[in-house]
Amino acid sequence: MIDDKKIGVVVPCYRVVKQIDKVLERIPGDVDVIYIVDDCCDQGTGEYVSNNISDPRVKVIFHEQNQGVGGAVISGYRQAVLDGLDIVVKIDGDNQMDPTLIPKFVKPIASGNADYTKGNRFFNFSDSASMPKVRLMGNIGLSFLTKASSGYWKNFDPTNGYTAVSVTVLKILPLDKVNKRYFFESDILFRLSLANAKVVDVPMRAVYEDEESNLHIRKVFFPFLKGNLKNLYKRIIYKYFLQDFNIASLELCFGIIFMLFGFVFGGVNWFNNAIAGIETPVGTVIISALGIIVGFQLFLSFLSYDISNYPSKAVSPNLDND
Repeated sequence: MIDDKKIGVVVPCYRVVKQIDKVLERIPGDVDVIYIVDDCCDQGTGEYVSNNISDPRVKVIFHEQNQGVGGAVISGYRQAVLDGLDIVVKIDGDNQMDPTLIPKFVKPIASGNADYTKGNRFFNFSDSASMPKVRLMGNIGLSFLTKASSGYWKNFDPTNGYTAVSVTVLKILPLDKVNKRYFFESDILFRLSLANAKVVDVPMRAVYEDEESNLHIRKVFFPFLKGNLKNLYKRIIYKYFLQDFNIASLELCFGIIFMLFGFVFGGVNWFNNAIAGIETPVGTVIISALGIIVGFQLFLSFLSYDISNYPSKAVSPNLDND
């Protein structure tokens, strides 16, 4: 199924001139085009590739201004669409990703079983053993936030930049709205969710040698938190009130109403009684607790529905037939 697909690889480059040779020499021969995107690299990675790499598959794209890893990937995506490719893989230029794994990422999409594949360094415990502990804990926290904001509750390791996407799905994504910095991977999952695209994790092993990653968990955690909360709000509004309105929508609405009533009613009465120096009546406590419990149960029902409401079929084959 891979032989009849035109495959491209996007490699965003920023301060990776020392590693880019190792990356390019290991990209499999069944890849048709390799897009090297020089994101205004102060090491001149794009110039280095143009002058020293003779691989005819390589095309170098230059940014006059630094746009971030997301901006670099989007430039590669846009060019892949113009070139009429079928599947685009994205790997980093810092040699932390094994290019020989590309067929594993392409196969689910080529066979019509996925629209988007992404690496998962936590699928097998041994694959993440070499990951620094700070990064390990940070990725766990970011994974939960992205699960909630995207709705892809069965996927993990959202900051993993080893991905592949069907160009058919790529064409319907609003690429101009996708975050261009380090939030790119999480943000594109949110956009894929709105398109009901099927995402599949591919087990992989992380490689950590002497290269230095440009991503620092401590610097991006709070921006990621803000971005995920914003996307969570957008997803809930779009999926449960604009795109559809069902029993889960009602459970969410009444769950919030009942919980707010319980907390506000109980809190106000407790405060007023405390000021007056009298004991809060048992009936008031029961009414407050009942509102909170009922609201929480409704919210859990909504959450259960949201977790199970997971895209199970790829949309690419249907779009191809349109």
